[in-house]
Amino acid sequence: MIISTQVLLGQLTIGLVNGCFYALLSLGLAIIFGLLNIINFAHGALYMLGAFAAYLALQLFGINYWYALFLAPLVVGCFAILIERFFLRRLEGLDHLYGLLFTFGLAIALEGIFRDRFGSAGLSYAVPAQLRGLLDLGFMRLPTYRAWVVVASLFVCVSVWFLLERTRYGSYLRAGTENPRLVQSLGINVPLLVTLTYGLGAGLAAFAGVLAAPIYQVHPLMGSNILIVTFAVVVIGGLGSTGGAIITGLALGVIEGLTKVFYPEASSTAVFIIMAIVLLIRPAGLFGQES
Repeated sequence: MIISTQVLLGQLTIGLVNGCFYALLSLGLAIIFGLLNIINFAHGALYMLGAFAAYLALQLFGINYWYALFLAPLVVGCFAILIERFFLRRLEGLDHLYGLLFTFGLAIALEGIFRDRFGSAGLSYAVPAQLRGLLDLGFMRLPTYRAWVVVASLFVCVSVWFLLERTRYGSYLRAGTENPRLVQSLGINVPLLVTLTYGLGAGLAAFAGVLAAPIYQVHPLMGSNILIVTFAVVVIGGLGSTGGAIITGLALGVIEGLTKVFYPEASSTAVFIIMAIVLLIRPAGLFGQES
């Protein structure tokens, strides 16, 4: 089988776009697990809420894409903060299975509510006028909006990584998760840091949902469709590793694109095959720390 250079580079570019969504979602999931030790099965539902927030803001209030890009993560982040404050905090100190079951039930409830109200059919969300058209890359004509997705995703991922790894807030948060009593004795409000971090992880999922709305139709099951792959990305990168989540998400998107060129039938399973191999060789993940 002879593959042309144009087809190969085109699939790599498309894979990079998909990898940006994986990176954003897995970063939020890694933050919540690594810093709060919560397996957040509601992450896909929060991604869906971000897309619906943008859609409803446009339909009901005429709020355009650019405002929704900031408002939707803020609204979903505040919703997540309430969930953490009034529900997840009550499960603190119990077996982690309780948090997993709660977030799993929350995801099913949210999907059911939106499916009952809007049905299972997808709802279209128009690409903003400023990002319509195509970019001529020489080997392919890439939609301008998809190029914007890559730029916006990389900027947000790097910014969040810098916030957590290179700022005082990040150092307080990491110390607070390892020894909360010691950090609180220094006058730092650890519960508030935990709540804000859960909101940050949810906001990243919602931001990805807004970016995805013009590419994929907005529908209640859009989160559950991508959540499994996102969990695989986090496991491969290393549970709790923010840098690993970003790098692995981008890399697996590209690998998925390459698989579609050479062996299309395996494109949907390539991620899970890689996950199985990584777990056999390095159970903590590529960038995780061995316990």
